[in-house]
This record gives sequence, C-alpha cells and structure tokens, in this order.
Amino acid sequence: MELDKPTKPTLLVVDDIPENIDVLVASLRDEYSIKVALNGTRALSIAQKNPRPDLILLDVMMPDMDGYEVCRRLKADPVTANIPVIFVTAKHDISDEERGFALGAADYIVKPISPPLVRARVRNQIALYDQNRQLMEMVRVRTKALQDSQLRIIHHLGRAVEYRDNETGAHVVRMSYLSKYIAEKCVDDKEWIDRLFHAAPMHDLGKIGIADKILLKPGKLDPDEWEQMKRHTQFGADILSVDGDPLLEMARTIALTHHERWDGKGYPAGLKGEEIPLEGRIVALADVIDALLSNRPYKRSWSIENTFKYVKDQSGRHFDPKLTEIALDLTVKIADLHVQYPDT
Repeated sequence: MELDKPTKPTLLVVDDIPENIDVLVASLRDEYSIKVALNGTRALSIAQKNPRPDLILLDVMMPDMDGYEVCRRLKADPVTANIPVIFVTAKHDISDEERGFALGAADYIVKPISPPLVRARVRNQIALYDQNRQLMEMVRVRTKALQDSQLRIIHHLGRAVEYRDNETGAHVVRMSYLSKYIAEKCVDDKEWIDRLFHAAPMHDLGKIGIADKILLKPGKLDPDEWEQMKRHTQFGADILSVDGDPLLEMARTIALTHHERWDGKGYPAGLKGEEIPLEGRIVALADVIDALLSNRPYKRSWSIENTFKYVKDQSGRHFDPKLTEIALDLTVKIADLHVQYPDT
C-alpha cells in the first residue's frame, strides 16, 4: 500500500560528506521533510520509491557515481524525470554550470552555501514544480476527455452504419466485445486489445457507399450486385486513411481485411493464412459468429448450436484454426452478450 504523501514537501539531499548534509538539513528542516543519501546509487533508489521527493539537492563530486551521472539517470527515467534537481557543489566554473544545466538541472548553487539563498532557491523550485504538476494534471484530464469523446464518436459511427441493415445497431457492440474476448486469449498486449475493441465497430464503415437496394435486398444478390457489395471493404479503408493515428490505422486494416479467408478465397485481395493481419482474422470470426446469431433482411437468426457447428466446419477454410478453438470456448460469454445487447 502506498504511503500518503507528507504535508510538507519532501527534499532528498545527496552528498558523500555528512557534515555538508548537516548544514543543508539545518537550513531546510523547518519547512521540509528531508531524506538523505550518501551516494548516487542510494539516491536513485530513494527517488524511485513512493512518496517520491519533490526536489533533489545533489552534490557533484562523489565517489563511484558523480552527481552528473546521477542527474543523467534521473532524467532518463520517466518515473523521476520531472523531479527538479539543484546541484550544490564546490565546482564553480562556467563549464561546470553549463554541463549541469545541459543534463536537466533546475538550478546550481555553489558551496559554501548561504542558508537564505538555499531556502529561496528551493522555495522557488518547489513552487514551479507544483505549478507544473497542476498543469500536467489538467492536460491529463483534458486529454482523457478528448480520447473518451473520440471513442464515443467512433462507436456511434459504427452503430450508425449498422442501422442501415440492422434496426438496433447492437451487432457492432456484440462483435466488438467478442473480438476483445478472442484477443485476450491470444495477445499479451492490453493496449493492442483495447485498440482492437474500439476499432472493431468501424469494420463495415464502407457500407455507407453501398446502395440501399443492394444492402437491404432480402434475397440473394446477383453477380453484379455482389461485386458492388464487396467494394465496401475498400470504401471503408479509403474513409479511414488517416496517417499517424494507431486506432484509425487499425480500423482501416480491419475494414480492408475482415472479409479475407484463411484459405485465400476471400476478398478484396485474396490474402491467405497469416498474410491476413491478426486484427482482420479476429474481427472476421467475431463478425460472422454474431451475424449468424442475428436476424437480417435476408435470413432468420441461427441457433448457437448451428452457429458453432458452422464455425467449426469452417476452421482452416474461412477462419484461423487457432482463433476458432478460442471462440468455441466462449459459448457462455457469447450467449450473455445477446442477453445484454439484444437486437430488439
């Protein structure tokens, strides 16, 4: 369990000479909680533990690991990079100060110290550090809000497309969860799995480019109509062609490849086996499973028994065999999804 952060700001004083530490502690203990370290290794260890110091007063000339190296390591570690460092040292050449600032130091105090000067410099840096933390938190909250808004728009966009041939749009919700369930069994990357979950609803985005007379036709499509229908994969990829956004790039890949088949007989590119990106293979399987279990203009819903018989028969043909085995073990979760997100 993490300890509550002390009311007073915490300083870490690092110096290999105890007398120097005593002078700094005497100057600062009334206003701050103080931790000490006699070498760089110990300083790094203390800085990485909660509650982390609000500021580090760091000597330069220490054995084994000098202050410059300690500062470099602090700034290279994301956990400690933002902690302000003030060098307190007898090295007073301009080149020494330049090196310290180049490594990321916030200030540079020359020994012997003046207690009022040290208190003023520390007080200023603590105030700046607090302001920076508040700004970072505001940025974090705002960024999270923007991301949440983006994800809501994405899900609503996917559902809006689904409304064109499914009255409730529940299909995209169910198949997104099913895609996530399958991915959790074969991918050890939570960020990738979350991205898949949020990208999956856009798999049929290209259907907005398909005429209603084809999309809503209750009977079998003729060859020309079928060729038009197949173009929705490329339409979706074209709509989602936005460079640099990992979520939209995955959504584009899914839109383009979720009708490819393991045996190479799919469309639009006739990719085979692992030539098909994993996200495309997962969504292809989840999409078909839920589509079979759902009512559509051209068919009634299948039973879960018949659906899984079909999926098993298509293992190694339409679907990746490994993913098929995973899906066959998710019967209960799939049934639960249809209870939670029904078509009517």
